[in-house]
Amino acid sequence: MTSDPREVLSRPARPADFTLRYGEHPDQVADVRLAAVAGAPLVLFIHGGFWRSEWDRTHVGPLAADLADRGYAVATVEFRRTGQPGGGWPGTFSDVASAAVAVPDLLAKEIAHRGLRPVSVAPPILAGHSAGGHLALWYAAVAPDAVGGVVALAPVADLARAHELHLDDGAVADLLGGSPDEVPEAYAAADPMRNLPSNVRTVIVHGGDDPIVPVELSRTFCRMARRAGDDTTLVELAGVEHFAVIDPLSAAWPAVLAAFGTVTRGEAEADD
Repeated sequence: MTSDPREVLSRPARPADFTLRYGEHPDQVADVRLAAVAGAPLVLFIHGGFWRSEWDRTHVGPLAADLADRGYAVATVEFRRTGQPGGGWPGTFSDVASAAVAVPDLLAKEIAHRGLRPVSVAPPILAGHSAGGHLALWYAAVAPDAVGGVVALAPVADLARAHELHLDDGAVADLLGGSPDEVPEAYAAADPMRNLPSNVRTVIVHGGDDPIVPVELSRTFCRMARRAGDDTTLVELAGVEHFAVIDPLSAAWPAVLAAFGTVTRGEAEADD
């Protein structure tokens, strides 16, 4: 356990086993870490960073390595982000959708080519942290048949409210090109709150003391998702901040592992 919650963002992790390319842009890639068992379930993990180019998939290396050590095949997805050509609406979203479709097939072919242990690629578990949690929730709502379940860690689950709170100096406006009044069509398409139900089993893990993405966003989303008929669970962790949920050394990590167990193996859900 570390006293600096941001330490996980720069902590070294074992390298990926290989990288898959799902498009022509340099950031249309996914790093793959394989499990040591055959038939491991595939997790497509989408990193956070408020959709901005300053943050890439590197900082979720410790999370991906730990999940792989525990029997998951993990593909950490990169995508175009705000501050880059093609990033924001709709390019960021089309990249995530393309990766969700292409990476499982690409992985199956690469494994067969290399003679490696097979992976259970379809349908994959979609997971993400912060802005990546938003993208996981969004894709599950627009393509539910392609998703085996969602684990969202401290997600930006309500874009309109996040814009109202001016999270990360206006990150939502930078992503979508303006406010809800200025670009209503983008919010209607991109906000998971406006695309319920998803009909995908979802577990959200969120720290009660998160100063970066307030837990109120997840509370509201879960309440509205359940009202719409979705199987959605919120695991709210008292005293936990934003980065603990992606840190395998944190006290929050067992709750994250339990969430993956819930969506992959149907284990009992934690009380919310």
